[in-house]
Amino acid sequence: MEYQIKASSISNKNAAIQIKKNNIAFGTTAKSADTLPNPAELFLGAFASCMLKNVERFSAMMKFNYVKAIVNVSAKRTEKPLKMDNIDYRLTIYSSDENLNIPLLKKNIEKFGTIYNTVKLSCNINGIIEQQKDTTNN
Repeated sequence: MEYQIKASSISNKNAAIQIKKNNIAFGTTAKSADTLPNPAELFLGAFASCMLKNVERFSAMMKFNYVKAIVNVSAKRTEKPLKMDNIDYRLTIYSSDENLNIPLLKKNIEKFGTIYNTVKLSCNINGIIEQQKDTTNN
């Protein structure tokens, strides 16, 4: 598989990533720091997107149903060298399905996530996956 994107910026303004038919705006100036994602947040967004895509993928393979999944991701940046040092996540799966095997799901996400595996080569990843019983879909 190969991937391709295009990104552009305007001096003293903001930037955007063009992916397929979508534009994702991001900040490159101090003026947009409170309103647009910065590159570090986009990086964490890619990490979270990988996890959520794999929840969907593995729900079919592992034969479990879920209503929604939410992942919260945080990271620490070191100054010397400048890099992400620790990424922590909490993935909550809203499901009442007894077929949801959390330890196996975690193992599969950690083994088969493209972005997850790329990131773990350069920093520590710590995470928790939990099931929240959904009472609306019994």
